[in-house]
Amino acid sequence: MNDTGPTLPLGGYCAPRFEAVRAAFVANFRERGEPGAAVCVSVGGKPVVDLWGGYADIANTKPWQQDTLVNVFSVGKALCALAAARIVEQRLADLDAPVAKLWPQFAQNGKEAITFRQILSHRGALPAIAKPLPDGAALDWNVMIHALEEQTPWWEPGTAFGYHVNTYGFLIGEIVRRAAGKTLGALIREEVAGPLGADIHIGLPREHHTRVAEYRWPGTSTMTPPGGK
Repeated sequence: MNDTGPTLPLGGYCAPRFEAVRAAFVANFRERGEPGAAVCVSVGGKPVVDLWGGYADIANTKPWQQDTLVNVFSVGKALCALAAARIVEQRLADLDAPVAKLWPQFAQNGKEAITFRQILSHRGALPAIAKPLPDGAALDWNVMIHALEEQTPWWEPGTAFGYHVNTYGFLIGEIVRRAAGKTLGALIREEVAGPLGADIHIGLPREHHTRVAEYRWPGTSTMTPPGGK
């Protein structure tokens, strides 16, 4: 499929009867300020729409490609839960056993009885770290794990739900690491993504960094649509 205009790269395939999907996709760029994106729709297991378009960089110089990668943010929590289900299936972990059975250092400051199930369901009362952490702490596994070991639950574990925005991956990841002897990323790569041929990663190899779309944080771009108003 050729470009629809001089400043809007667009590629892929769309079955004729789904032309309205293609039109809506293009409108996202022309009318709604979408910088770059891809969409794939299957019917009965067969792809009927597989489109990509726009740009993958803030400067609008790098066209979005079929294999452009994006940061999926909290969709990663579903991958963490999938890894957790995998180790439970393999009998490497028990959902209703205390986390401390696999992770002894976790049993501090009232966390001795918190179960794997409670952590998975955001009921483990550890949605954040109370003490100030150094810059870059979220990129340092050991710093985050030690902070979680020391953290006191924010409420009585198991009695309420609280979305574990930035701690979920570390909690599940450390349990997986201790149970399976491999990182979350390695488990997903070797036992899920690899066998399925899925291009999804937790911990992206350096050779793929050039495929990643730049993220436009609010306030960092005028979000002017390519060729738009």
